[in-house]
Amino acid sequence: MEQREVMQNVVGILTEALEMRRQVREHPDQQVSLTGAVSALLVETLPQIHLPADASGHAAADAVVEELGPAIASIAHCFAFAFVQLAEVHDAGRTDSSAEVLRRISLQFAGGAQK
Repeated sequence: MEQREVMQNVVGILTEALEMRRQVREHPDQQVSLTGAVSALLVETLPQIHLPADASGHAAADAVVEELGPAIASIAHCFAFAFVQLAEVHDAGRTDSSAEVLRRISLQFAGGAQK
């Protein structure tokens, strides 16, 4: 999955989290349902790992780190980027809503210029 696709998914997850928080504030006595967006991102992003049946624990751990490491780093970088964007707006005292900041990030990565 390309970086821009990961970022689009991350923005979607954060936007969903904002909506869930709004619902909890408005209806504290009601259960809020998760959509599975985080699980879907992991399924789409993380590669399958095939280990030989006789792989040692150390060899298995090395294979997991080697195969999953780049995908996990990509997801973490996207969440960190979004956090920094939101934090900079907050720290600057601007009045942009979180939803507006996330929308701008989404548009920035929608064109495919970022990878």
